[in-house]
Amino acid sequence: MYREESKLSKGIDWVMVWLYGMLVAIGILCIFMVEYDPDSNWASSFFSGNTNYSKQLIFAIVSAFFATLILLSDSKLYTSFANLSYLLGLFLMILTFMIGKNISGSRSWIPLGGGFNLQPAEVCKIFTSLALAKYLSMQDLDFSKMKSQLIAVGIAMLPALLSILQNETGLALVYCGFFIVMFREGLPPWILIVGFSFAVLVIATLLVDPNTLAVILSLIALGVIWFMRRKIKRNRSLLLAILLMWAACVGTQRFAVPYIFNNVLQCYQTTRVYAMVGKPYDCSLNAHAQKREAQDKKVMQPDDYNVRQSKIAIGSGGLTGRGFLKGTQTRGKYVPEQHTDFIFTSVGEAFGFLGSVAFLGVFLMLLLRILRAAERQRSAFSRIYAYCVASILFMHIAINVCMTIGLFPVVGIPLPLISYGGSSLLSFTILIFILIRLDADRNMVLR
Repeated sequence: MYREESKLSKGIDWVMVWLYGMLVAIGILCIFMVEYDPDSNWASSFFSGNTNYSKQLIFAIVSAFFATLILLSDSKLYTSFANLSYLLGLFLMILTFMIGKNISGSRSWIPLGGGFNLQPAEVCKIFTSLALAKYLSMQDLDFSKMKSQLIAVGIAMLPALLSILQNETGLALVYCGFFIVMFREGLPPWILIVGFSFAVLVIATLLVDPNTLAVILSLIALGVIWFMRRKIKRNRSLLLAILLMWAACVGTQRFAVPYIFNNVLQCYQTTRVYAMVGKPYDCSLNAHAQKREAQDKKVMQPDDYNVRQSKIAIGSGGLTGRGFLKGTQTRGKYVPEQHTDFIFTSVGEAFGFLGSVAFLGVFLMLLLRILRAAERQRSAFSRIYAYCVASILFMHIAINVCMTIGLFPVVGIPLPLISYGGSSLLSFTILIFILIRLDADRNMVLR
């Protein structure tokens, strides 16, 4: 018995474990705040299994069981079965197209019976992290070569592509966090610069008149040519490069961006993006909406109701909040999906700005603890996996919080360890505790 306890506790980062436990407990309390009924016996309902907070408590107990199994496991298992688990994850995601259950417009769930469902896209984040860590830690890998970079991008983006096909755009965006890991391992920074510049150009296209933006881009190009005129005289190819970049930017804002919003994205997706920058969108311009209108003669134009109610709830909390179980917006059920995607609003209303900062501070401490664990690893596999965990958590937190305060389109993404959902809680538990197990064996060199 003593040996088992010693094996379980040796080298474990208990600060990370306690931060994890604190966030899970906060999550259950947040769901309780959303569903609290003063007319019911809340003590018995916590163990009834009929409410979402009681179900989340069951999910937490199951997750604790899996966490204990992981802590008792051998770290070499995760390197040995990394590629096999990745293939299993892809298989489960493909399986959803055949036997998947449609929930909230997303066919990304596999029914397990008893009212429980599995979302393979959530679980596949773990398998992708292991597979990417396995590939990037190969001894003979030269990550400066284009072939190696493309393979790594393919490992990370294939599940993202399947998520998009399942209409899970939010989870697909999370997989972009693996680019942070690849930059840490040597991916050229110009790719990040190009991606950021494209994002800025898209936002500018939405905010500025197309002709005005084209003139601004032209003036910027002329300014660059003027300041670099001496270098251009020595190297004429620089002029060609500048002109090509100008043409690409103007073409993107005049043709590519409108085409994507009107023909690729669904009407509700485009509307959410426009709502983020405070502008309306005419669904009659959207090809998908036109097709639906031709079929049923009825097209409902979505609005930003969720975000507006979310802002009202968070804003009503003020500096110090209305208090535990005293939120009028939460008690009135005004915010849709408040126990899942918009769970952060319950924190903002109940505990205000100061409480929200303290709440996000717990997440920040967890992220910093993971980064600290990453940098002390002797094994490249463990280090890369730790950065994968940090990147996934960061993407989830940033997108979810920005979504609830209107700084990001509504894409339907849970807040880690807080939002209601068994698949989400279990996947994040496994993700974090594999890292804790690897960190406990940090003196080992795993490949």
